[in-house]
Amino acid sequence: MINVFVLQNGRLSQVNINSRDDLVQAVPVWVDLTDPNDEERNWVRSIYGVTLPGEDEVKDIEASARYYEAENGDLHLRTDFLLEEDDGPARVVTVAFILARDMLFSVHTDDLPVFRLVRMRARSRPGSIADYKDVLLDLYATDAEYSADALEGIYQSLEEVSRSVLQKDFTDQDAAASLNAIAQEEDLNGRIRRNMMDTRRAVSFLMRGRLLNADQFEEARQILRDIESLDGHTAFLFDKINFLMDATVGFININQNKIIKIFSVASVAFLPPTLIASIYGMNFKILPELNWDFGYPFAIVLMVASAITPFWYFRKRGWLK
Repeated sequence: MINVFVLQNGRLSQVNINSRDDLVQAVPVWVDLTDPNDEERNWVRSIYGVTLPGEDEVKDIEASARYYEAENGDLHLRTDFLLEEDDGPARVVTVAFILARDMLFSVHTDDLPVFRLVRMRARSRPGSIADYKDVLLDLYATDAEYSADALEGIYQSLEEVSRSVLQKDFTDQDAAASLNAIAQEEDLNGRIRRNMMDTRRAVSFLMRGRLLNADQFEEARQILRDIESLDGHTAFLFDKINFLMDATVGFININQNKIIKIFSVASVAFLPPTLIASIYGMNFKILPELNWDFGYPFAIVLMVASAITPFWYFRKRGWLK
């Protein structure tokens, strides 16, 4: 799918593209392609002279070659954007940016929420965008805001986990659910940190390349400050996740120790009856059951008493609580 945006009074206005002629007539500032087919790629190449990278080229590019200038002067950037999905874990989508002919070309496989948010805001904020570089900076700034919102969601999820872990009755089923939730939030927090690192590198590259004017340079510095402020949050969340993980594992160990304690108490309590039964089972002549009618009942009572006495002692000491 191809989305074309033109600049009208500082606002991004989307132009419907149904054919190649529609694309020829448009004067875009931003051409956004979501999972483009071969026909759409040919349109962009024939009209603008820009060759779009394939999906494999976007994903398999080396980290050292994520930002480079082509022989024809086109500037290529590869940037990761966070994508949270309702039916699965969050993941990172790599977007290929091409700055050419005073236009911004973006190629990605999924429709990203950051891109939708930029399009919506640009329509409601006239004068916020002056050229294609403003669009790119706005994407990076919105990406930082989206990551901040995702971090806020992690805070809320971990608060729920904290209440579950610190409740009075914490069962093994609760522990399993807590561990699953903690693992998901840890994975999301790590992806956010990676995403912010990649955005920081992209913005720094634009600043070093002397591609921005004074206002855009200041905006880029503000984006870097926003990203830096998020680093402290991700570090705190990692510490909180480790604490909850240790607490959950500790409660699991406590529950297991309770089970082991039951077997330990039972083995100690039934040791005297076993000893008495083994002695009385030898059938020596000096044992009373051979010439006493109440010999066997006496042995049974003695075994029961020897089993109850350890339980009474353990309960008195509080070891059964």
